Amino acid sequence: MSELARAAKLLDGAGALLICAGAGMGVDSGLPDFRGGEGFWRAYPPYARLGLRFEELADPRHFAEDPELAWGFYGHRLSLYRKTVPHEGFRLLRDLDPPGGTRVFTSNVDGQFQRAGFEHVAEAHGSIHHLQCLAGCTTDIWPADAEVALDEDTMRALPPLPSCPRCGGLARPNILMFGDHDWVPHRSQAQLDELTAWRRTARDLVVVELGAGQAVPTVRRYSELASAATGALIRVNPREPEIRHHRGVSIAAGALETLQALGGVFWGW
Repeated sequence: MSELARAAKLLDGAGALLICAGAGMGVDSGLPDFRGGEGFWRAYPPYARLGLRFEELADPRHFAEDPELAWGFYGHRLSLYRKTVPHEGFRLLRDLDPPGGTRVFTSNVDGQFQRAGFEHVAEAHGSIHHLQCLAGCTTDIWPADAEVALDEDTMRALPPLPSCPRCGGLARPNILMFGDHDWVPHRSQAQLDELTAWRRTARDLVVVELGAGQAVPTVRRYSELASAATGALIRVNPREPEIRHHRGVSIAAGALETLQALGGVFWGW
């Protein structure tokens, strides 16, 4: 039996579905691949000229030391994610609709699952569509309604920058960045608590993991934990599809092409 056929068989018997998604899930929607310095610099040539890597830019200290640089990067991403249309794979997953329901666990901050119509999404690293106060005058989290203008040549934001409605100081995205000790986690924690409660009641749970690499293993660890008792894990990854102890189905391909191929098997297209 092929890996696709094994995956389709698991989905056919699913009483509940947990989708675990990493950055690779958004590539088929046209979102940039930040894997490695070269991939990031292809997406953002101005940072290549400056020699700045993704890991260096995704550092909360820039909001205090150089807010125009920080908001240039995050403001551009916010605008990009607002314009991006989720690819067909999101719909294919939503259409599975098992009797026990569907939940999403993701390290992505782009809001693509919500835009695609998923109601229950746990965003482990927060969301670029929400803000918090940089100075910490409040633990409130609010929607990122503001537009951030920027100079496309330098990738630096132009004033006015997003501000805190309480103290008037600078706001920052409610995202867990590298070395971040000031992220306000309660919005994401509430989502994770709801997911944990649902998992306790889910029967015949099948986990589909899409585009989650080993560099930041948050998603891979969660999907392995959620499927540990049954081995009902479908891991889809073009570069790193291996599953420890072969406890599941491993498919070495991209998210969209795999979901379309599964449609051919599962729905008989």
